[in-house]
Amino acid sequence: MTTKYNLESRDPEVYKILRDEDKRQENNLLMIASENYVSKAVLEASSSTLTNKYAEGYPGKRYYNGCKHADEVESLAIERLKKIFGAEAANVQPHSGAQANMAVMMSIVKAGESYIGMNLAHGGHLSHGSPVNFSGLYFDVHAYGVREDNQLIDYEALAKLAKEVKPKMIICGASAYPRTIDFNRFREIADSVGAKLLADIAHIAGLVAAGEHPSPVNIADYVTMTTHKTLRGPRGGVILTSEANEKEMNKFMFPGIQGGPQMHTIAAKAVAFGEALQPEFKEYQKQTVKNSKALAEVLLSGGLNLVSGGTDNHLILVDLRNKDLTGKDVANRLDEAGITCNKNGVPFDDKSPFVTSGIRLGSPALTTRGLKEDDFKKVGTLILDIINNMNDDSVLANVKESVSEICKSYPTDFLRI
Repeated sequence: MTTKYNLESRDPEVYKILRDEDKRQENNLLMIASENYVSKAVLEASSSTLTNKYAEGYPGKRYYNGCKHADEVESLAIERLKKIFGAEAANVQPHSGAQANMAVMMSIVKAGESYIGMNLAHGGHLSHGSPVNFSGLYFDVHAYGVREDNQLIDYEALAKLAKEVKPKMIICGASAYPRTIDFNRFREIADSVGAKLLADIAHIAGLVAAGEHPSPVNIADYVTMTTHKTLRGPRGGVILTSEANEKEMNKFMFPGIQGGPQMHTIAAKAVAFGEALQPEFKEYQKQTVKNSKALAEVLLSGGLNLVSGGTDNHLILVDLRNKDLTGKDVANRLDEAGITCNKNGVPFDDKSPFVTSGIRLGSPALTTRGLKEDDFKKVGTLILDIINNMNDDSVLANVKESVSEICKSYPTDFLRI
């Protein structure tokens, strides 16, 4: 007789850790801008038996037998993704956004050649040329950033830099930039020096999909993104490009930098893309932006400095230097109160990345949970209470109680399969 095991009986240690994580996500206000809650359907697909299947290659051209259903689900994911963004070609195999960027870089820039990416300290991503990352280790990287007076991307300085460097590629997109990105301006600059343009929309992919941010598709040569932020899918990456670039894109993804794709994750991506094609997804993205703006309004009125003075998207970057506080200390204190965000550098920061002068706040996860503008205004007052009373344990206790009430008002039943 075969014994049927479930996780709780087979491995109670891991089971407990996972249940504790469920409780953390249920009993805290998750405000990390790069995180979200996925649906039960996405969770179910990501834990499917497709995790058992090797499927090196692409639909119709695999190196293993038994790939009929892997082909079906990957083809479905591709078609849905193309429909969402109006793209000609798509690759859904990248394990992450960084690997999507790596594949594109390798198809355009050879080791030692130059490209331009956004300065990590000004809101860029590690994979846009940081010297501690693959993107900065093997290429001649030059960085653009934001203006000191308004913290907006300095397009004029970028155009000048491009003429001096004559790069093979320019990367646009950011990890901590709260304003609308002018993809057409980036295209003009790239064309002026004969460079390819890569748009990394990892953070704003859901907003772009719903028309809440301009799209770089059919403007940039390549568009990369993660699927787990505003797009509200499983952890992973994808690439969009033109039919003319499709063969090159696929070659550098596999066998270029990856072997077998994670088919269970691709199935979950397909589910998330199906959800993104529904009318309610557009309403969700609209609410995400409304909530972010409502939060920014409260924080500004409470005396906090926000990078660029506000937000156009799902994230807010708070500059704490006028409060003489570090991002590390504030993020830790907020976490004690049940509000989870992350420390973050701000443009022209004088503190190390391990300390920082800012925090980054995001609205996607709480918007998925059901919070609206008035709720975010309440959350904003709680954040201000902590920042203005960092050493007051009675304030901490009161904020924790308020957080608990909000969490109970918006239960996370959708978390578990």
